[in-house]
Amino acid sequence: MIRVIGIDPGLRNLGWGVIDVSGSRIAHVANGICHSEGDDLGARLLSLHGQLTRVLTMWQPQAAAVEQTFVNKDGAGTLKLGQARGIAMLVPAQFGLTVGEYAPNKVKKTVVGVGHADKGQVAHMVKMQMPPMRWPSRSVTRITAGPAPSRRRWRGRAHDRQTLGPH
Repeated sequence: MIRVIGIDPGLRNLGWGVIDVSGSRIAHVANGICHSEGDDLGARLLSLHGQLTRVLTMWQPQAAAVEQTFVNKDGAGTLKLGQARGIAMLVPAQFGLTVGEYAPNKVKKTVVGVGHADKGQVAHMVKMQMPPMRWPSRSVTRITAGPAPSRRRWRGRAHDRQTLGPH
């Protein structure tokens, strides 16, 4: 079995989800959102760093997956998101984890079968693949960065740590 954390970076809200993968079986462990605090960018990034560090300390994942950033029309917003993504990649690396990167469309295709699926379709499929539990709708769509591709990537190879590198 391998424990994987999936991270959906955001400057205001950084979503995370932890699953256990054993062969083709996946099990939900925990999920949540780190809300940045502070008035300036440095304080907000430091807040995200501290919160995500506590998450990794608590759940002890063995691998991490981070959703890749897409470029939008707002260049300044894209740069700020990139800085939050840096925190999302830095914290797992500080724990010695390999960090895989996944494009949003690849995540959706893995979960739903279609790369341009909407959040409702992704949420429905995640609920179907995980054991029955209460899923806040916002959490479902924010945790799929890691768990969905991880399930496909590590199927049947849960103990092979060399397959955990970025692709």
